[in-house]
Amino acid sequence: MNWLEALILGIVQGLTEFLPVSSSGHLELGKAILGVNAEKSLVFTVVVHGATVLSTIVIFYKDILKLIKGLFAFKWNEETAYVAKIFASMIPVIILGLFFKKEIEGFFTGNVLFVGSMLVVTSMMLMSTYLVGNNERKIGFLDSFIIGIAQAVAVLPGISRSGATISTGLLLGNKKANIARFSFLMVLIPIIGANFKDFADGSMSEVGGVGVLPLAVGFFAAFISGLLACKWMIGIVKKGNLFYFAIYCFIIGTIAIVYSLAF
Repeated sequence: MNWLEALILGIVQGLTEFLPVSSSGHLELGKAILGVNAEKSLVFTVVVHGATVLSTIVIFYKDILKLIKGLFAFKWNEETAYVAKIFASMIPVIILGLFFKKEIEGFFTGNVLFVGSMLVVTSMMLMSTYLVGNNERKIGFLDSFIIGIAQAVAVLPGISRSGATISTGLLLGNKKANIARFSFLMVLIPIIGANFKDFADGSMSEVGGVGVLPLAVGFFAAFISGLLACKWMIGIVKKGNLFYFAIYCFIIGTIAIVYSLAF
């Protein structure tokens, strides 16, 4: 992987991490188009995901500081309850990460047909949000766990994490602004934890195979584009404009399926 490929893939990751179009799916399609070896670039995927986590922290730093302050008050308050809901949402993805890591990595091999199919599934999920009205329900603990299941399903390349969690929250009747905020905050600990686990397991030893410069370029490209996309997505969810993303995912998914069957 050279620095230009890393720049392109970093921008793709940053933009699509927050938009409901599947960052992992687009990253795999991008690798296939650029001819980047998917199996040998897993370390790059980890690094650019870390970059988008950092952009989330920058955007929501006030919310995060408020939650930390409330948590260390050592009493049951609104912030403590919110953090507890985040932990409830993490249970499904933690189970997957601990017991099915190798099986999950098996999906990240540049399988264009699979990614295309999952993008079509993402399109259907986004379309389903038009079946619900303007609900004002607060996110409960059961809601958090169900949204967490949606996040766990979204480890599959082509299933949008933000699309799955936000659409699930909307279908449960949660308020649009609340579910957007929860969707972006709930992913922080799992991804940070996964990155630390990769470091501890020695998975990042493949850095030399990718190159320090491409990793650095990819990281900063994902971080900057992630900042822009995160702010944009918050406004989009509040307005409920997910229809065009559903159409986009359907078109890209269909093209990927046709391409994989034809060539």
